[in-house]
Amino acid sequence: MNFQVYDTTLRDGAQQEGMNVSVNDKIAIATLLDELGVGFIEGGWPGAIPKDTDFFSRARRELKFRNAVLAAFGATRKAGVSADADPQVRALLDSEAPVVTLVAKSDIRHVERALKTTPDENLAMIQDTVALLRQQGRRVMVDAEHFFDGYRFDPRYTTRAVEVAFEAGAEAVILCDTNGGMLPEWVGEIVAELREATGTGTPETILGMHAHNDTGCAVANTLAAVNAGARHVQGTVNGYGERTGNADLLTVIANLEVKYDLKTLAGDLANATHVAHQISEITNITPYGRQPYVGASAFAHKAGLHASAIKVDPDLYQHMDPTRVGNDMRMLVSEMAGRASIELKGRELGFDLAGRSDVLTAITNRVKDAEANGYVFDAADASFELLLVEELEGTRPKYFAVESWRAIVERVGPRGTQASAEATVKLVAGGERIVTIGEGNGPVNALDHALRVALEQVYPEINKFELVDFKVRILDETHGTDAITRVLIETTDGVSTWSTVGVGPNVLEASWEALTDSAIYGLRREGIDPR
Repeated sequence: MNFQVYDTTLRDGAQQEGMNVSVNDKIAIATLLDELGVGFIEGGWPGAIPKDTDFFSRARRELKFRNAVLAAFGATRKAGVSADADPQVRALLDSEAPVVTLVAKSDIRHVERALKTTPDENLAMIQDTVALLRQQGRRVMVDAEHFFDGYRFDPRYTTRAVEVAFEAGAEAVILCDTNGGMLPEWVGEIVAELREATGTGTPETILGMHAHNDTGCAVANTLAAVNAGARHVQGTVNGYGERTGNADLLTVIANLEVKYDLKTLAGDLANATHVAHQISEITNITPYGRQPYVGASAFAHKAGLHASAIKVDPDLYQHMDPTRVGNDMRMLVSEMAGRASIELKGRELGFDLAGRSDVLTAITNRVKDAEANGYVFDAADASFELLLVEELEGTRPKYFAVESWRAIVERVGPRGTQASAEATVKLVAGGERIVTIGEGNGPVNALDHALRVALEQVYPEINKFELVDFKVRILDETHGTDAITRVLIETTDGVSTWSTVGVGPNVLEASWEALTDSAIYGLRREGIDPR
């Protein structure tokens, strides 16, 4: 069965609250989508949005797709205006996109109340616009907006809108759950009824699905439409989109390829995790760790019982081989960990602990004792690796010896004036005593700065390390300001990230432990010997 996979990240996904992608960003994302192998990439709405007009202009010169076809999105002609005279329709032609996707009203209530025109004129708008674009050599798809809500209110008119689009030459009509309120059973029934009533779903008449996630069912609704005969699926990478987002296209594709054994991509599904994370970097939206298939936690195992079985056969506790989507199995170390968990985690980190029962017992006990005191290692792999090194080698790498540190916060002026922070760090590295002062917008930022200034004098490699996330949790709120504090820090070297944990009687001591662990881990990871 030939499937059409249509990505709308650059148009519908970009409507997500807080997302703002530049033309350069759109070019980079389109390149990644083509690498993944989707069939169609919707670039935006030329003529209506200046940024999108610029994107299509640059795309003609800069984008050389191997797998995908570029699609321009726009609307049918306005009521009372001929298609060839409508400036928005002309802008779609001027974009030179080989595919044009038209949004058309299919719910009679929207026709009469939003467009403020007659039902017959709306059908003529669909007919005329599709026909003109086909005459100009464009492949045309029609997004039947509010299709499912419209069908439940007046199926005869909604069905007629679909028929008119096909009669005018549309290659595919995409049924849109624009408000995102449908459930899978309803979607399946309606798509099946539509196919029976119209004879659509043949090679010449492709039905598609465009789902929003307001009921949390966007992916399930898309699969229900496929089961009922749809052969075109739309969605966005990572489920981006307004409100609760669109169907996560990567989850849809993985389900179709892995579960239904359907070939949907021209590229390799093993690129899915890479593409998901790269696009997260471009959009500056933190990846969702529990995202199906491609999330960092999608194949992460924590319980000791699971770990024992995974040692025997990983497939016993995984629904698929994670490498098929470019992901990998991870073992999480926690107070629930048994020796099997520790052994598997050690193997993941490059340590062979098989048969070393004394070491496994010692590490397991250390982990459980540490977590009883507030540490967490399932979210701090780097700190666990340092613990492992210390147990195996008797000590951790001695890149530096801390003599003392302090941090102060000063506010000058009336209430509301921004405070400044200053930190002093004294340590020995490279055989020298080093004293540095760092400033920051807070005491932890100042400590981080002072530590880096000190260490870069001996280890210039630390310049590329950057703190990218900082989380604080009070572990026992009943103690008030005397409560134990846990800090998790995420650091990157520009290629990968690692996380460290610190626990202390206050946020500064906890932060200092996490900061120094991060520096030690990063230097060791770079293969640098203590100087």
